[in-house]
Amino acid sequence: MKQALIVGVGGFTGAILRFKLSGFVFHHTPNWKFPLSTVLVNISGCLVAGLLAGLVEKHDFFTADARLFLFIGLLGGFTTFSAFGMETVYLVQRHEFPSAALNVGVSVCFGTLALWLGLKAAS
Repeated sequence: MKQALIVGVGGFTGAILRFKLSGFVFHHTPNWKFPLSTVLVNISGCLVAGLLAGLVEKHDFFTADARLFLFIGLLGGFTTFSAFGMETVYLVQRHEFPSAALNVGVSVCFGTLALWLGLKAAS
């Protein structure tokens, strides 16, 4: 139960941060046809995930509870794209290039297809 609460508080915080950052960017780019707010959330989430993962790898910097809060909760609530990016980078670092390419291709193509199918099924 404690772990679920830690993740929940992190997720709540991450979702609020995403909402605020997206709103700020969207407010300043109302006529853009490009989804800049989503792109910035995804890129900043990946940057933070990389920095935090580097601290964990090099210095064992965070407790298990802090890792739950930061990686699963906060970053999961902010953007799951950071988890996708981190998993892909780890595959590349292990020289598992076909798996990395498959992860990118399947996630992007089938995720987009699944969303389109969901929209069609609902209408």
